[in-house]
Amino acid sequence: MNRLILPLLTLLLTWVGQVQAQLTIEVTGGVEGAQPIAVVPFGAADGAIPPLDVGAVIAADLARSGRFKPMPTQDMLATPHAAAEVDLRDWRLLGMQHLVFGNVSPVSGGFTIDYGLLDVFSGDQLLGASRQTTGAGMRYTAHRIADAIYEKLTGQPGVFSTRIAYVTDQGTGGRVTLRVSDADGFGAQTIVSSNEPILSPAWSPDGQHLAYVSFENRRAAIYVQDIGSGRREPVASHPGINGSPAFSPDGRSLAMTLSKGGSPDIYVLDLTTRQLRQVTDHLGIDTEPAWSPDGASIVFTSNRGGSPQIYRVSSGGGPAERVTFENDYNAAAAFSPDGNSLALVTRVNGQFRIGLLKLGGAGPMRIMSSGTLDESPSFAPNGSMIIYATHHNGRGVLAATSVDGRVSQRLSQDSGEVREPAWSPLVR
Repeated sequence: MNRLILPLLTLLLTWVGQVQAQLTIEVTGGVEGAQPIAVVPFGAADGAIPPLDVGAVIAADLARSGRFKPMPTQDMLATPHAAAEVDLRDWRLLGMQHLVFGNVSPVSGGFTIDYGLLDVFSGDQLLGASRQTTGAGMRYTAHRIADAIYEKLTGQPGVFSTRIAYVTDQGTGGRVTLRVSDADGFGAQTIVSSNEPILSPAWSPDGQHLAYVSFENRRAAIYVQDIGSGRREPVASHPGINGSPAFSPDGRSLAMTLSKGGSPDIYVLDLTTRQLRQVTDHLGIDTEPAWSPDGASIVFTSNRGGSPQIYRVSSGGGPAERVTFENDYNAAAAFSPDGNSLALVTRVNGQFRIGLLKLGGAGPMRIMSSGTLDESPSFAPNGSMIIYATHHNGRGVLAATSVDGRVSQRLSQDSGEVREPAWSPLVR
């Protein structure tokens, strides 16, 4: 597990846009208190032949959140596709709190999806809308509908239409890839492929670019790559370490770890002017920068106090203050979207776990995972969950836990290992 010093590797990177095997997501714990909801299979009007079951995608999204318990379709007494067809007595009898219904109709070049959300007890229609989509875009549109339903019922934005970047490794002699998939594991696309490790993927705030570390030509370099076109460019290739890229909240700058001055320190690169400024200057190792959501400060890992701990510094530079004091090892911090908490890697009784630390002294650190080598935490963009890398049955997989501890998931592939997850920003 690399924490403070990045190994020198040689990467041979190629752009490939083919679809890859999807991640399989398994809910491994916590559905107590979930709200009962019925998502009726969507109808197909006027001869429409939808390429997928929109209602099933929505139900699966809501179930994975841990906040809702969709009713099995075989238990439904009726399958209405419009509000006028709903007999609320059926759904009250079944103990449902809310009902989702919809219809898919053909239009030129694609489909129209009409959907609604009913409060079963009051009879009020909480949502009623139409979305146009293509066949290829129908799964994404279903995720957007699930986002709207989740936000209406919880007051919190849904993240079902977001994406996850992660690294896969097929083992000795196999390929290593940086991939991007939908939040439910579908639609995986290879961004970079290599015979050597790929490190530290980081999303731009607009969700259109990824920064990562490569070691082409036997020299460490940081690249920024356009996900849609595959076009990429090196943005840092100094002697020594070039690592841990992190986009600023406005997308104009990239924080990184460089050792061009001797010891590894935190630098910030203006992506427009290419001006580079040094943020920390210490004999210790400063690495793994992460921006606060307001862009005013940066947290980073440093061993300047004798062991790896989290420190915080103004993004403009200046003195750094120590943030973590529990446990003898804390690293790889990530800010929650509201800026009030940090997810990080902490060592507890010799085991590396994911910790959740409220800033400002608001209580002790909470341990969010139970593995022996958990790492690379990343918040969902609505702050509801933390995704991280772990091991299961001797193989690297991803896992996610809700910040309230109510639900946990495991994400894996049929073969190879998965690591270094990064959750994309919200889609608006």
